[in-house]
Amino acid sequence: MTSGQDARQGIGILADDLTSAGDGAAPFRRTGHEARILLSTPAAELPPVTGVTAVDLGTRLLDEEAAAARTGRAAHRFAGTGLLFKTVDSTLRGHVAAEARAAWAGSRRRAVVIAPAFPAEGRVTVEAVQYVRGVPVHESDFARDPVHPVRCSDLTTAFPDAVAVGPDRVAELPGLIRRGALIVCSAVTDGDLDRLVSAVHRLDDVLWVGSPGLAAALARRCARVDGPVAPAPAPARRPLVVVGSAHPTTRRQLTALRARADVRGVTVGDDPAPAVEALRALTAPVLTVQTPDERHAPHTARTLARSLASVVRTLAGERLVDALVVTGGETAATVFQALGIDGIDLFDEPEPGVARGTPLGPSSLPVLIKAGGFGDDETLLRLCRLVRPPVGPLSSARGDHA
Repeated sequence: MTSGQDARQGIGILADDLTSAGDGAAPFRRTGHEARILLSTPAAELPPVTGVTAVDLGTRLLDEEAAAARTGRAAHRFAGTGLLFKTVDSTLRGHVAAEARAAWAGSRRRAVVIAPAFPAEGRVTVEAVQYVRGVPVHESDFARDPVHPVRCSDLTTAFPDAVAVGPDRVAELPGLIRRGALIVCSAVTDGDLDRLVSAVHRLDDVLWVGSPGLAAALARRCARVDGPVAPAPAPARRPLVVVGSAHPTTRRQLTALRARADVRGVTVGDDPAPAVEALRALTAPVLTVQTPDERHAPHTARTLARSLASVVRTLAGERLVDALVVTGGETAATVFQALGIDGIDLFDEPEPGVARGTPLGPSSLPVLIKAGGFGDDETLLRLCRLVRPPVGPLSSARGDHA
């Protein structure tokens, strides 16, 4: 597989949560490919894939053994695609090593290339060690993730049998691939990732494992000049911002958004009814609903996600909102399941870590999905302006919040 023409054999993306599925597929959509996200692996045999099919395997929520088994089965199902990409979190959360090995075995690819760098978000790999804005990931905020705290930044520790390749050694890749190696690649710029991908003659010899940075490099290699042009979603009258991620980045974004006079919102608890009643009473053009700011144990986090989903289902059913901006992969998956959404046809990637599309299923609400740790403090504000362009200048006065 060496060109955009060859990419029409189909591109499969295996992700451990919903935001990763969107992050993996969006760069290919941007370079001319049709792209669809599925919330689970299809039960039936796959038809010939001509665009991009990204699957949320939901393995971030499983134990390591179950996650590896599900990933291996999905890789076997997608083994016939021309390009197969296994997403990993750019901060190394989740069952990175176990899922990569299971996907390699299931895919029957000759070799595996692992490159988790995402330079656009300050996540780089230097001498096989992963950094977030200059800090090793095991010393960053991601070390305090309540479900998957990151304990190791060194990829050669996670993959002791790996061959580590730096940006100055990419010429060695063809030989390593012929020998069937497991290869860990360092990268600090998008150019490093482009050179890595360019050094591989046949993309279908390799299981590619990485974050949106590597996905974007592969998408540039497989770009189509005759891709479909889809109409932009209609502007929303009243979007709902749904925040389930407890990451400090998202919480700062929410604080900045809720400082606006035209934004009102509530915090949900175990019982969704009070939040629904409070939101029904609000008249602001942008609504928000969030879980409490503090991080929670997995069981509590799942309960709160279901409560958020119940609020969204009620407001959408009553047509009180007409677009969704959702942060956090588990939150998004829970909300979409409550709405009967089986997947999403992607429209674009308005910012790194953000996917915009149209649901598959009974709901027609345009959706934007944002990964919890991505963006600057004004990301949610920009996304709201994207889905609901302001008629006039937005006031910066703070409104009262329930």
